[in-house]
Amino acid sequence: MALIAPSLLAADFLNLERDCKMVNESEADWFHLDVMDGLFVPNISFGLPVIEAINRVANKTLDVHLMIEKPERYVKDFKAAGADVLTVHYEASTHLHRSLQAIKAEGMQAGVALNPHTPVELLEDVLEDIDLVCIMSVNPGFGGQKFIENTYRKVEKLKNMIAKRAGQTLIEIDGGVNNDNAPKLIEAGADVLVAGSFVFRSEDPIATIADLKKH
Repeated sequence: MALIAPSLLAADFLNLERDCKMVNESEADWFHLDVMDGLFVPNISFGLPVIEAINRVANKTLDVHLMIEKPERYVKDFKAAGADVLTVHYEASTHLHRSLQAIKAEGMQAGVALNPHTPVELLEDVLEDIDLVCIMSVNPGFGGQKFIENTYRKVEKLKNMIAKRAGQTLIEIDGGVNNDNAPKLIEAGADVLVAGSFVFRSEDPIATIADLKKH
């Protein structure tokens, strides 16, 4: 059974406290928080003040996904804002190992995200230092995109890499997750499913989360 992490990027920002309380009351395991800077990705989302506010309401793990350039500059700030898991992009981190060590030094779990074009094999030499790999199953920067089918193969390859090391690294899928592809993703080896539009645009988000949790 996978962990479910609703993405608040798809929440109603005018009613953010209401939506956070819904996630608290649901069977969801984590809050997924997408931080975008308009440079690494074309969109701008929200930053530290919003995460601090969410942290005051949330009673579950805050899974913060940094889609920003030079993410290492803000490790301490996101810890202070309430992040439990902090994920940086492979493509945005010149000194990835150093960034991972800095995240762990602050007591957070360290994650690495991979864009759709980035091979999982590039993590070979740092896999032991990674708590979570976030495989982007859409191009990062916008919600509501169509799921990229090659994701299944990437998950299987990464699962094999982790198994060979007897590692505990979690595999997270971010983008286009729904009830159709969730079972296949879990079968391929996914541990955490991020769902944004599919949850928050449904008629009954709590029931939608419960359905995802059944897979």
